[in-house]
Amino acid sequence: MTGPEHYVTAERLQKHARALAAADESPDPAETAARVQRRMADLAAAQVHATLAVAAVLGLSANLDRADELAWRAIAASS
Repeated sequence: MTGPEHYVTAERLQKHARALAAADESPDPAETAARVQRRMADLAAAQVHATLAVAAVLGLSANLDRADELAWRAIAASS
């Protein structure tokens, strides 16, 4: 996975976690607990992907080729 792909994945997982939180209207405690557990898993995975994206851009920043630079610019512009 590339750095920009990690970034996009982190954003997707974060949005999914927010959507789960917004949809949680169940009176069933077991269902609510399952949604909370899923949100926490999504947020943990989002953090990992965000960290890998940062590591990728920092590791490459001195030697970023034009394609990588354009990919990062495109991702940053879409946020």
